[in-house]
Amino acid sequence: MPKWLKYSLRIVLAFVGLVLVLVIGFSTYVYFNKAKVIKLVNTELTKNLDGTLVIGDMQPQFLKSFPDISLRLKNVTIRDKRYNQHHHTFLDAQDFDVAINARKLFSGVISIGHISISNAAIDIYTDSTGYSNSSVFKKDTAQKTAPSKSGTDAMLGKFTLTNVGFKVDDRHSAKLFDFIVNTLDGTMAYPDTGWHAAFHMDVMAKSMTFKASHGSFIKGKNIEGDMEAGYTKSTGNINVTSGSLDIGDVSFKVNALFELKKKQPGFAIHLAADKIQWRTASSLLSANITEKLNQFNIAKPIAVTASISAPFEGGDPLLYITAAVKDNTVSIPGSTINNCSFDGVFSNNYVNGKGLTDENSVIKFSKMTGSYHKLPFTIDAGYIVNLDKPIATGNFKSSFPVADLGALLGNKVAEFKSGEAVIKLNYKADIVDYRINKPFVAGSIDLKNADIVYKPDNLVFNNTNVSLRFVGDDLLLRNIRLQTGRSVVVMNGSIHNFLNLYYSAPEKILLNLNIGSRDFYLGEFLGFLGNSAEKTEAEAPTKNSGNIITQLNNVLQKGNADIRLDVATAHYNKFTATDLHAEVLTTGRGMLLKTIRLKNSGGSLELNGEVKKGSKLNSLSLNSTISNVDVRDFFFAFDNFGMTGFTYQNLRGSLSAKANITAGFNNKGLLQSNSINGVVNMNLKDGHLINFKPLQGVGKLAFPFRDLKNISVPSLDGTFTLHGDRIEISPMQISSSVLNLDVAGTYGLTTGTNIAMDIPLRNPKNDSTITDQEKLKKKRYRGIVLHLLAKSDETGKVKIGFNKEKKD
Repeated sequence: MPKWLKYSLRIVLAFVGLVLVLVIGFSTYVYFNKAKVIKLVNTELTKNLDGTLVIGDMQPQFLKSFPDISLRLKNVTIRDKRYNQHHHTFLDAQDFDVAINARKLFSGVISIGHISISNAAIDIYTDSTGYSNSSVFKKDTAQKTAPSKSGTDAMLGKFTLTNVGFKVDDRHSAKLFDFIVNTLDGTMAYPDTGWHAAFHMDVMAKSMTFKASHGSFIKGKNIEGDMEAGYTKSTGNINVTSGSLDIGDVSFKVNALFELKKKQPGFAIHLAADKIQWRTASSLLSANITEKLNQFNIAKPIAVTASISAPFEGGDPLLYITAAVKDNTVSIPGSTINNCSFDGVFSNNYVNGKGLTDENSVIKFSKMTGSYHKLPFTIDAGYIVNLDKPIATGNFKSSFPVADLGALLGNKVAEFKSGEAVIKLNYKADIVDYRINKPFVAGSIDLKNADIVYKPDNLVFNNTNVSLRFVGDDLLLRNIRLQTGRSVVVMNGSIHNFLNLYYSAPEKILLNLNIGSRDFYLGEFLGFLGNSAEKTEAEAPTKNSGNIITQLNNVLQKGNADIRLDVATAHYNKFTATDLHAEVLTTGRGMLLKTIRLKNSGGSLELNGEVKKGSKLNSLSLNSTISNVDVRDFFFAFDNFGMTGFTYQNLRGSLSAKANITAGFNNKGLLQSNSINGVVNMNLKDGHLINFKPLQGVGKLAFPFRDLKNISVPSLDGTFTLHGDRIEISPMQISSSVLNLDVAGTYGLTTGTNIAMDIPLRNPKNDSTITDQEKLKKKRYRGIVLHLLAKSDETGKVKIGFNKEKKD
């Protein structure tokens, strides 16, 4: 063996021997002076305590902290003076290891360089009055006394916690922090400015509750990572940082500040993660916030930051959370927003001084873009305030093909086939069950060149332009163009208090509308009568919907319109009118015809009345005044008023009349046969009765040599009472060029004809030259008078015979 190796081995063996001697010596000293050492350790550990420290036993640890002596203290407890009242032990440690400077120990001085606590529980308890068992530690005094001979340089070099329960149970502030420290291992340094620590921790959070009613932050999450902390004497602040701290499955950058010397000591924690799932992020927050956030979801990970600050004395923490969303899919209750991007902020301090509560919370959106039911939109700035009773505000802009509205409306109200839409709205809305409810809006909606099918009444509008303006609570309609079939109308109007009535009382909505048209085909708009009253009541929502879309059909069904109509030429089946002026009130059950004036058949008409929707048949009640119309054209225009035996082909002359009638008509605007009821008072001037079969039948019997094909009637007054398929003819005198005739009875459109006719046989050909009315009256019945009866049989065929019930 070489000499250098022999000498080296001797040196090593000598050193090992020395170590063994020292260890055995230290251990022997501790063993034989256990009581003294325990007393010294106890004195050192309790010199800053205002309570009791109990050490169950002490054992030396060989070589564990060489050259220091490592002592294992067993069953160590620390309790404050009021323990017997609240029964919360501040520290209960099965194993409490300390490393003591061996050299100083022999001179009776305890200098602790390393503390290791394992299998322990730390319980910091504060009762409802604000008293805390942390008062076991004496407060710092203003004057620092010089260290005694038995004092210590108590600056730790190392610290270790293993399997330690750490609980802060603050009943006064309803706060509970409860952690399991799996491991906490670090080192300390003491520059002149304060101290610095670097440590690794592995902690499980059972509870981090700032307010019991709200639940815990990061509940059940494991926290692990390397951290650094520093204390600055001049400020009294502790700063904690970590470049990568895992909370659950997510890595965060952490910066924390603990301010100890402020008037109101507290802390502020800032966390940042580049990628985190929405539901993962929400699970880190308290239950009251998580419940609300989980109503939503974001498909791909997002970047978030979170700042949490609070005073140590308790209360809700101040929260400020940001999120950056890029080209993501956002799920909201009942729908999805695609291609969504925005910058979001959450804070529970919307208005300073109003408390850190749900009521004072806000969610802010900026630069938001996305696609909702295929409709692209932008929101420059949006807010949701008061998470207890949320209110959403902001601006909404969108431009898209009108056909895409079908995806939003579900094609229940209308089907859109072409055109462009531009929406610019500022909105404010309640959020009920996490859905937009009863929004109030200001701004504009414009549709251009749109083809629309209004589903409830199957109306088709082509090349439609609509401009809606929301001003205050009012809705203004400007430059609206509708074309259905051959009708083109231009409209302007307004609805006062629209936004309030839209949800609360749609039946009180009144649209004031001015309509103008050059050619208006009324039959093309009668589809508005297509839904019966019964069907409307059955299909319309029984309660007003808070959603603007689902409420739309309810409003259209129940709303009213006060319409002023000016039409150059109006068409209705065979009827054509010019210079039509009308004031009409439409309601959920039909139309009130307040006044209608028009020109037709060379004369004029004025009328008013009401149209009501029915289950299968619509009803019309009408009061009309007819002045000097061509009777032939008039009967043709109204399809002979449902009569078949007496038509426009039988008439010539100028007609004036007053009529009060009711009638039924179908959804195509056609009068229902035998549905007309009412009274008609008429006057016919310069009349001609042409080829009227009943009179021709009489002529064959009584006047075979007179021409009854064209009977001139200079003037005729008559009153007719209509009862469905029967017309009651009040007694009237017909004086004509061929014969005089007194008529009374019932004319049946199908069956039931029973007309009594008194016909003087004398020829009245020259009666027109008699001007004396009394003389004419006496001469009327001179000679033979036939009393005939026109009566139909069961088949409806009319037979004329003598009226046996009447004699001269």
